[in-house]
Amino acid sequence: MVKVGIIGSTGYVGAELIRLLLNHKKVELSAISSNSFEGRHIENIYGNLKKVLSLKCTAPEEVISSSDVIFTALPHGLSEEIAEKCFQENKVCIDLGADFRLQDENEYSKWYGKAFYKPHIHPLSVYGLPELNRDKIKSSHIIANPGCYPTSIELALMPALKEKLIDTGGIIIDSKSGTTGAGRGLSQTTHFPECNENILPYKINEHRHLPEIQQILSQMAGTCIKVTFVPHLLPVNRGILSTIYCSLNGAQHAEKIYEIYKKYYEKESFVRVLNVGETASIRNVKYSNFCDISLHMQDGNNRLIIVSAIDNMVKGAAGQAIQNMNIVLGFDEKNGLEFIPPAF
Repeated sequence: MVKVGIIGSTGYVGAELIRLLLNHKKVELSAISSNSFEGRHIENIYGNLKKVLSLKCTAPEEVISSSDVIFTALPHGLSEEIAEKCFQENKVCIDLGADFRLQDENEYSKWYGKAFYKPHIHPLSVYGLPELNRDKIKSSHIIANPGCYPTSIELALMPALKEKLIDTGGIIIDSKSGTTGAGRGLSQTTHFPECNENILPYKINEHRHLPEIQQILSQMAGTCIKVTFVPHLLPVNRGILSTIYCSLNGAQHAEKIYEIYKKYYEKESFVRVLNVGETASIRNVKYSNFCDISLHMQDGNNRLIIVSAIDNMVKGAAGQAIQNMNIVLGFDEKNGLEFIPPAF
């Protein structure tokens, strides 16, 4: 049995990791840590874990020493030293924060206000989007789990960019997320009276996922891509819906684009290309590791509209991290992730 640990276990992402890992038949959750709740039992922090898990939150060093795979769910700037120690001890670190997502240190400094703390280990990391980097992930000891918005956007655009179906200029992305994407910390934006019965665009041109999105889309296309990205906050707990507007490269038939997408993702367990006439929605992916994609074209209009839906806590965070773990360990990618979304 592979032993796994979580550093940063009491935020929303950490709690979701616990929920999913406890359903995995080939790993044992051996240790957890929390800076805010060190010394307390997890079942007394999250009531849903009573009579399920009684682990005590311990120090990060104890998590590393007792685990083969370590998940870090920490604010930016706190995972590099842990990842370095894991690498030195031949252990796997899967970072669900932002420390390893951006390759360019200047870009990271611009968006996060600090330089890389351990720049020498960054070339050792791999961007953990399985559908893009599966082969690289297999042999990596440091995996940068993608952000939630980027996951929904990159999976939606990858076939179109790889097959050069769309003009890489003028891509417009309208994304809407549930409030768990903002984390467990208190803020006015996610205060119930502020977000209930409201849809709020926020951090326009300032969201830290923007450089990550542009970096990966540029890699997919083989050319520099700049996008317009507007995130919104929805009055729901979880889920992301991204609607992406693109111009096609010349005349294209809707059926051809649909077939390209179906073929591109036919062997991917967690990407579902919906039938023509269907529309992706948050409800159909909630609590699951699925990404649903629907394609829409208007007759006489050289525009392609792509809609994608994920659960930001699962495929956008903890589920994708476990998928990456499965790849590294040589397990079936579906292990621990075969959750069926509820119908309502």
